[in-house]
Amino acid sequence: MATEKKTAAKTTKAAATKTTTKKATTKTETKAVETKAAEVKAETKAAEKKPAAKKTTTTKKTTTKKVAAKVEMFIEFGGVQVSVDEIVENVKKVNGKDAKNYTIYLKPEDSKAYFVADGEEKEMDVYFA
Repeated sequence: MATEKKTAAKTTKAAATKTTTKKATTKTETKAVETKAAEVKAETKAAEKKPAAKKTTTTKKTTTKKVAAKVEMFIEFGGVQVSVDEIVENVKKVNGKDAKNYTIYLKPEDSKAYFVADGEEKEMDVYFA
């Protein structure tokens, strides 16, 4: 019987050690979970603050749009004024067909515009009289 008592005592001690170890592990796990929960809360608060700052900067960027300046150019010679846009339009009409590239040389003293349209040289009168 003495052997049974010793075996029962060992079993009881082993069970008590396992329970103590489980309790210690459970406490450690609980602390780890609480620490993670605190970190998540801190990240959530930080994330809530960041989008508000981004929204204000985004608003500022969208309100600063540049407006293209409108440019009109005229050539005056001998008391007559002719728009550059009008000269370009007339060059296209004289050419008779669409071209990819136009190079225009204006010579007011001769009242002429010389131009090259896709490699073809031509001329036209510009009325500076």
